[in-house]
Order: sequence, then structure tokens, then C-alpha cells
Amino acid sequence: MRIALFVTCLADTMFPQAAKATVQLLERLGHEVVFPPGQTCCGQMHINTGYQKDALPLVKRHVKTFLPYDVVVAPSGSCVGSVRHQHAMVASAAGDERLASRAAAVAERTYELSELLIDVLKVEDVGAYFPHRVTYHPTCHSLRVLRVGDKPMRLLRNVRGIDLVELPAAEQCCGFGGTFALKNADTSAAMLADKMGHVLDTGASVCTAGDSSCLMHVGGGLSRLKSGVRTLHLAEILAATP
Repeated sequence: MRIALFVTCLADTMFPQAAKATVQLLERLGHEVVFPPGQTCCGQMHINTGYQKDALPLVKRHVKTFLPYDVVVAPSGSCVGSVRHQHAMVASAAGDERLASRAAAVAERTYELSELLIDVLKVEDVGAYFPHRVTYHPTCHSLRVLRVGDKPMRLLRNVRGIDLVELPAAEQCCGFGGTFALKNADTSAAMLADKMGHVLDTGASVCTAGDSSCLMHVGGGLSRLKSGVRTLHLAEILAATP
């Protein structure tokens, strides 16, 4: 299968290892991964902060870039959530129904990594090996917007050598929420403290998730505590081999 990689801003600028691991994993499973060079920001940040008119050119570019591909994957629940639930809305609000229709078509074929693996490629055991104690944080967008359910956990349970432990109060937000962490810093920090406490309670050496943004938030806090717990994107664990 030929799959287009929607790399996302955060992976491109700060966490390229998540995108590289996504490519490595899919190629190991026998699929061709292409990188459409015209891609830019999907506009999620603008939309979430009320700047829909400023997001419209980004939506147009995203649709133009990814419309030719039958399958699109991104290592980000939040960005896939924006494509799936916001792009057509932005186009319709601007009175461009043709763009809205095309945006909906792109949205239908855009998947978060665990969705692609289980729902499209029909694989749960990707041949990974990761001999560490790991806990999984289900990010808000993957859990509540995309509703990926237990797909990431099903993939992790098939990783050889892993010691997978349940995260207490897993469904609680980590406190990042994009600009929420900036506008409501005290509340965000309190939510982060709760999340870090739960991570540390598991005794895990690695906390994983499907969004680099949440991992950045949690990982930053754990680093400041000098906890010794590291954060890794789900793709990096699934791409790991002996």
C-alpha cells in the first residue's frame, strides 16, 4: 500500500524521531511511504484559538496536498482530529462548499497511526521488541475526538519483551491542551502534577502516547523532577526491533 505521511508541525520541528519511526514501521510492514512536499501546518492552532479565517489558507493547502492520496497517516491524534472534525467546518464557514467537500474526502482517508494499523492494515502484532516497563497515556484527542479506544494498547500488548502496566486515572487530561497550558498555566501545572504522580506510581521507565505534544508536556515535567522516566511516542516503540 502507498501511504502519504502527514508529518505535523511538532514532529517536523521538535520530534522528528516520531515521524521517522512511523516510516520505519510501515516500511518494515511492506508498505511504501511518501512525503508530500507541499504540506505545512494543518491550521489546528489557529482554529482552536478562534482564528478560522487565518486557518482557511492552511486548510486549502492541506486539501490540495493530500487529496491525490488514498491513505494518509499522521503520528498525532490531535492533528488527525483537526483534519477530520475541523477542516470541512472551516471551509463551510467561509462559504466554500467545494473546499468543504474536498476536505471531507481527505478526512475520510486520514488516520492516526494505531487506527491505520488495526482498522486499515489489519495488523496488531507489528514484530516489535521493547524490553522495558511501559505505561500508556491516552491523550484527549485520541481518546475523545478520534475515539481510538484500546487500539494503542492492543498494539503494545503484542510487543515482545515489554512489561506493560496500566496507568491509574489514565483518562485524565495531562494539562497540556495546546494554548491552554499558556493561558491557564497554574491549572495546567496542577493537572500535570497529577498525571506525573500516576506515571511514577506505575514504576514504569517509559511513558508512551500517540501525541508528541502531550509527551512534551509530561516529559518536561518528569525531566524537571529528575525522575529517570522518559517519554517515547508510540511509533518509536512499535518500530523498535532486537
